Amino acid sequence: MRILYVLTGPPGCGKTTAILKIKNILESSNVKVDGMYTEEIRVSGRRVGFKVTRIATGESEVMAHVDFTTSYRVGKYFVDLEILENVGVAGILNGLNFAEVVIVDEVGPMELYSSKFINAVKKILSHSIPAILTVHYRASHPIVNEVKKTVGSNLITLNEANRDRVPNDISRKVLETLRKPAS
Repeated sequence: MRILYVLTGPPGCGKTTAILKIKNILESSNVKVDGMYTEEIRVSGRRVGFKVTRIATGESEVMAHVDFTTSYRVGKYFVDLEILENVGVAGILNGLNFAEVVIVDEVGPMELYSSKFINAVKKILSHSIPAILTVHYRASHPIVNEVKKTVGSNLITLNEANRDRVPNDISRKVLETLRKPAS
C-alpha cells in the first residue's frame, strides 16, 4: 500500500516541527529515512535566511539569505540553487534508491526555481516508497497542484488543534505499512 502524506498550512503552523518529529519517530524505530528539510536562520530574532539539511547525513548549508547575490529571489531572500540541489535534491534522489521513507520539507517558492527539485518531486509521485512532504500553503505551480491532486485526502492542513497529534498518526501508519514495531 502506498503511503503519501502532504502537510500544509500558513507560516509558523508547525510543518517543519511536525516533519522533524516524524523523522525522529521513524529513525528511532530503525526506519531508513532520507530527503531534506529547511529551517529558518535568525539573527537577533530577525529571519535572515534558510538552511537546507539532508536527512540521512545531517549535511546542512545555507540555501537562501538576504546577503546572497543570485538571480533567484523570493521576497528579500536570494536562493542558491546549487546548494539546494547538492544537499536537498541529492537527499531526495538517494532516498528514492536507498531509504524506506522519503521526506521533503518543503515544496515551496524557493525550491520551485530548481528544475532538478521539481523532477525529484515528480519521481516521488511516481514511486512506491512512502513519502511525507510539506507544501507552502500559497504556492501556485503545476507540481504543487500535482502533489495535492495525487495525495487526495492525505493532504493535511496543520493548525494548533492537530499539530501535536498528526506526527504520531502519520508515523504509526508508516510503521504499520513497513511492518516495523514502534520503539
